Amino acid sequence: MKQNNKKTTKPVWLKVTYDQKKVDRMNELLSGLSLNTVCAEANCPNLGECFGSGTASFMILGPNCTRSCRFCDVPHGHPKPVDLTEPLRVAQATKKLGLTHVVVTSVDRDDLPDLGSDQFVRTIQALHEVTPETTIEVLTPDFQGRTDCLDKIIAAKPDVFNHNMETVRSITPKVRHRATYSTSLGVLKYVKEHATSKTFVKTGIMLGLGEKDEEVYALMNDLRSINVDFLTIGQYVQPSEKHYKLREWVPLERYQKYYHEAKIRGFKFIASSPLVRSSYKAQEELMAVYEK
Repeated sequence: MKQNNKKTTKPVWLKVTYDQKKVDRMNELLSGLSLNTVCAEANCPNLGECFGSGTASFMILGPNCTRSCRFCDVPHGHPKPVDLTEPLRVAQATKKLGLTHVVVTSVDRDDLPDLGSDQFVRTIQALHEVTPETTIEVLTPDFQGRTDCLDKIIAAKPDVFNHNMETVRSITPKVRHRATYSTSLGVLKYVKEHATSKTFVKTGIMLGLGEKDEEVYALMNDLRSINVDFLTIGQYVQPSEKHYKLREWVPLERYQKYYHEAKIRGFKFIASSPLVRSSYKAQEELMAVYEK
């Protein structure tokens, strides 16, 4: 008889509900503008809540990624040419939706000479022009650690620069394709050192991959040693049997413990709970810092 493993049995508190009509309306608007969202492409568990409240994280540079990370549900395949009209359409959608904060992310585009950095810049510029009151967060790939790519985005002045560490050092080689722990840490360090004080630097990690407490604390220490401002901590959800095997549904008490430890270390804002994703409630964290 097959035994039930409590560590990998989906807990009831991970179940989400949402207004399907609101989601359908959002999908219709985005489809009409031929835009992708990471919410849908990555099968995010918060899609219903975010779409239902009229917010979204736009994914530029197409739906196909040039990398095949073992934790990620974004399709891997041959990407399409860069669409130079996309930045304006993102800005138009942002204005039409009345968004006061927008998140712009992308797949990895290792096939491009600029690795996709120019499209981020064009999108930030379009948002500044079309809806100047909207605050902007970018969630970028590692750009292979190239500082020329990072310099362009820094110069475009997003309000938040986000690049995810994803997991602790020991697990990184097991789940990330081409990306390394050191490269990602270097990206965050470079942006923090070269951006103005008005740009906050942010990262996120997943739990349930087999990480140990001391490894999570070591990662926090690495981040604070380079003055990363924001940290998000959420639950890994295995997209399919072919993806990296889920080791554990992490109990709520551990999220609370990590929140406490991150607070002690001096992060300006921490979001730590199972449903947290890197762009989840992104505006709330920015507003919390501005109000201090």
